Amino acid sequence: MSHRVERASFIVSDRSTTSHAQSLGHDAIGLDGSLELVAMARRYSGCDVLHKNFLAMNLPVNRFDGIFANASLFHVPSQELPRVLAELAETLRPRGVLFCSNPRGNNEEGVSGDRYSCFFDLTTWRDFITAAGFLEVRHYYRPPGLPRYKQWWLATVLRKG
Repeated sequence: MSHRVERASFIVSDRSTTSHAQSLGHDAIGLDGSLELVAMARRYSGCDVLHKNFLAMNLPVNRFDGIFANASLFHVPSQELPRVLAELAETLRPRGVLFCSNPRGNNEEGVSGDRYSCFFDLTTWRDFITAAGFLEVRHYYRPPGLPRYKQWWLATVLRKG
């Protein structure tokens, strides 16, 4: 089933998605923790981009219809994830949608390269999102068309409960 939204307000952690959402007539605001990437995203998308870190967001309550968090929330340490997900739920309007795509794994976390990363399985991820008050609309593994062991990304579509 497809639903057409006439105009929505989104917060996005991906600069190409920010400009695409805006090109469709939506109010899209980007978010990134790096000043350099914020400047690049502003130039690329022409959208407002906030310099925010997931660990210190301070976003307005009931402001957004959706959040597109592609390849970003897996950098939040698991001990901070419940608070961060609760803050994301709080900034969503009633029945707002959160899309997340994170690399999956066997519930390991730590420094990977120069960044902190968490790699959860579906069961553990569901525990986090349910505790934050989200309802799972659907999940799927990416990229499509490959055997599961080659689908490293777990994508979830969630609705604020």
